[in-house]
Order: sequence, then structure tokens, then C-alpha cells
Amino acid sequence: MSPMLLALAVFLGVTALVGGLAVWLHDKSGNRVEDRLDMLTGSGASASAKDSLFKQGGLLAQALQENSNLFQKFLERISKIDINLYFEQADVSMSVSQLGLICGGLAATAAVGGYLLNIPLVLVPVAAAARGAMPLVWVLMRRRRRLRTFGMQFPDGLDMLARALRSGQSLSVAIGMMSNEMPAPLGREFGRVFEEQNLGVPLEDAIKGMAARIPNLDLKFFATAVVLQRQTGGDLAEILDKIGYLVRERFKIWGQIQALTGEGRLSGVVLLGLPILLFAAVYRLNPDYLMVLLTDPMGKKMLFGAIVLQVIGALVIRKIVNIKV
Repeated sequence: MSPMLLALAVFLGVTALVGGLAVWLHDKSGNRVEDRLDMLTGSGASASAKDSLFKQGGLLAQALQENSNLFQKFLERISKIDINLYFEQADVSMSVSQLGLICGGLAATAAVGGYLLNIPLVLVPVAAAARGAMPLVWVLMRRRRRLRTFGMQFPDGLDMLARALRSGQSLSVAIGMMSNEMPAPLGREFGRVFEEQNLGVPLEDAIKGMAARIPNLDLKFFATAVVLQRQTGGDLAEILDKIGYLVRERFKIWGQIQALTGEGRLSGVVLLGLPILLFAAVYRLNPDYLMVLLTDPMGKKMLFGAIVLQVIGALVIRKIVNIKV
């Protein structure tokens, strides 16, 4: 069999396998919709069955598209994080199943492409894993950028709330004004709070839900201040001004730290990227020179040791330059 036909057969086989797994792991939400309709209309279920459904923990409050498949369980097991919450924080509309399908497709194309380009078989799984992890890295980068934007917008949002409260507006109306005036993601998150309290959710619970949804320490201070003020009274506008001042001062100190650690961060990028670029350049110019690292047992041990030392160096550099404020 020619290499082209073999590569095509491998590609089709992997594509069929990924598609079959996607169909098999797809969560059918029709049963959940039927359960909700039965609970609301009172048909199709006995009283004991309805009580058991209510005791399951808020079936009516669960999202219809909240899928839970093996890919999601695998990611949550190895990362110890809530994947759906990460998707919500990153403002990604795709499901975990769709992300897994994209990762599998990219990994399969990388493996087939590596085989067609005559890359050593030892590097083919590495290339497939690196390309398959690109969507996950994209989600993490999008989440990080969105949370950072939220933190930078938060002091201006606090000032707007304080001015609205001083003008005589209630807190709920001030939050509605803030959701219309402020850009995303701050305006969208506070707009969600405004919509939730319009639908009957207590304002304190809606703000607590936003604080649990957005991992921001300043937002937690704001939620605590609002809850305490509504329980004990006080000048909430003055409290918001003080929180906004503290947030701006913290950003100023953070900027100074970033300027002082810029050289260390740049050195880390160069030291970590230079071996990889040199490996690729030498392999392109003289592949036989590097084959010892991929074929000889001692060369494999040396290559593995170099990768381990690179990872350790990256962690040490990150620990040095990552100063929390």
C-alpha cells in the first residue's frame, strides 16, 4: 500500500472514531426537557416521582445544554476545575463535546500531516498532542483576558454606582444603568444581575452568584459590602468609593511590579524558547545530527532529562516573577 493511501486510511479511521465517540457521548437533553414539562404541568409522573425530582437539587435551575460526558469528566479529573464554569468565564458558546471534537480533529490532522512529512514517529504523538491542546489553550487565554478586562473596568463601574446612589437612585436601578453604560464584560455581568433580580431572585443572591461566577477579589469585597449594607444600613456610596480607591492603588502597585519584573519575564521566554527553536533549526539543517537523541537509549534519556529541566526552570522563573498584589 502506498504511503498516501495509508495516510488517507488512517485519517478516515481517526475521523470516524472521533465522530462515533461524539455521537455516543452526546447528552440527549430531551429527557431533561420532558422532566421539566412534567413537573410544571403535573402530568406523566406520580407524586413520589415529582418529590424525588425536586430533591435532586434544582432541576428547574439547571441549564438544558449542560452536558456531562467522558471528555468533560476527564478534563475535570486531571485539572480539578469546573469546565462549564471556565467556559462561562471565557464567554465561549461552544459545548464541551464540541471542544473535544475539535481537539480530536486537530490532533488527527497533525498526526497524518506528520506522517506525510516523514517526521520521526517519536515526534508524531508530541505534534498531535500539541495541536490538539490548542483549543484548550485558546479557552484559557480568552478566560484570562476577559477576567483581566473585568478587573480593569471594575473601579469605573464602582464610581458609576456611587454617583447613581448619591443622585437618589436605588441599588437595583443603579445596576441597571451600569449594565447599559459599561462595556462588556462588566456591563454584561451586571446586566445578568439586573435581569435575575427582575425575575424574582433577591438582589443579594444575584450579586453573590456573580461573585461566585467571577473569581475577582475586589468583586467579593463589593458583594460583602452590599450584603452587609442591606442588612445593617450605612452609606453604600462611601463604601464603594473606598473600594474603588483601593482597587486603583493596587493596580498602580501591580504596574510597578510588572515594570520591575519585565526583564525576568523576557529572560524566561528567551531561555525557554531558545532550545526549541535551536532543535527545530538543527533538525531542518542536519537531521542526522539529532537522530542520536531519538534513536540511542542514552540520547532518549538526555532528551527526557532536558525536557524535565526545562519544565522545572519554567516553574522556578514563574515563581520568581509572579508576585501577587
